[in-house]
Amino acid sequence: MLKHIAFCAVLSLMLPMAAYAQTNINLGGMEVDTSAAVEVTADSLSIDQASGSAVFDGNVMIVQGDLRLTAGRVEVIYGADTSEIARLLASEGVTFVTADEAAEAQQADYDIASGLLVMTGNVLLTQGPSAISAGQMTINVTDGTATMEGRVRTVLQQGGN
Repeated sequence: MLKHIAFCAVLSLMLPMAAYAQTNINLGGMEVDTSAAVEVTADSLSIDQASGSAVFDGNVMIVQGDLRLTAGRVEVIYGADTSEIARLLASEGVTFVTADEAAEAQQADYDIASGLLVMTGNVLLTQGPSAISAGQMTINVTDGTATMEGRVRTVLQQGGN
């Protein structure tokens, strides 16, 4: 279900003294054991056969291998012609975590067909001691690229820190 989640971004910064600097941040890539079982726990589950959706509500946790997603609510939308998951809409405080990276936002919309994961609302991305925050982060999980927009702020730890 969440087998294609990957994080990778390239960040270009303009320094205050009109000097140009480019900083590449390797956000690793969230590797997920796609053969691992997907476990979902929540306070409640509502299924709507007519719309092809299921809603997990209250303390939702989705785990597959080393990947963990938590949110207040997750709506699973199935494809019109298949029983496969087409889209995940997570809200009410969303966190994606692996052993090395974490991303937080108010909402997340993962369109499996397009391979786009859009996280919005006070996005915070961390890897070790480095952090980037923005209003929105769009991740193309197919090619591993990411774009952050909306008052981007970063803290980069250099060297052995």
